[in-house]
Amino acid sequence: MTAVDFAAFVDDLASVSGKAILPFFRTAIAAADKSKGDAGFDPVTEADRAGEAVMRQMIKRTFPSHGIVGEEYGDESTGAEFVWVLDPIDGTRSFISGLPVWGTLIGLLRNGSPCFGMMHQPFTGERFSGDGGSATWRGAAGATRAMRTRPCASLSEATISATTPRMFAGADLEGYERVERAAKLARFGYDCYAYCMLAAGHMDLVIETGLKSYDIVALVPIIEGAGGVVTTWTGGPAAEGGSILAAGDPRVHAEALALLNR
Repeated sequence: MTAVDFAAFVDDLASVSGKAILPFFRTAIAAADKSKGDAGFDPVTEADRAGEAVMRQMIKRTFPSHGIVGEEYGDESTGAEFVWVLDPIDGTRSFISGLPVWGTLIGLLRNGSPCFGMMHQPFTGERFSGDGGSATWRGAAGATRAMRTRPCASLSEATISATTPRMFAGADLEGYERVERAAKLARFGYDCYAYCMLAAGHMDLVIETGLKSYDIVALVPIIEGAGGVVTTWTGGPAAEGGSILAAGDPRVHAEALALLNR
């Protein structure tokens, strides 16, 4: 199957999962706490479970030899050539707060490397997709445009983002604060949306820690396809998650990486 065919299938996954998730948005939906008190409030809702369940059903029916990694229902056949990596609602805290800065992440690994990804925001009708060589935004009315990151020569000119500064502690917090002090503007609370705004040329750097593979795999081909860079804080591949640094301009990425590792 070609990359074009995979793109069409991902579109179908996005549509079906969006129909499962969106009826729960801005309702009196209950949220359970997955953290069990160990690491702050980590919410999960019936919308998360419904979105992932329908995507898994479609993948298994269409590609029974493919593996699946999902936030809500675990891992299957992760040694397969193709593995789907799913986060039905990235930004559940925003979802349960009625804020439209969440999205469905659909990523595809081939032999362990991200090869295609989409972030779908059902409420706004936006789809951000990429294959590592190009990236595209599509709006609710069907309009499309190629995405490109913007030039940014230094951190002193950069808008940066993290979901929350509370995700950092100890040496990680010290490193993050060095980067924030050097930046022009910091914004918080956007989860996957920040990475897509970076790819679209509206932000310059996203810096986070504690990510899982399903938080980042779908975003790597989008950012790289738009001309950006995404690695761990040590400069390694980002697909397994952990501490992640994404930048629109390699110069800002190098400067931030040096501050994190000082």
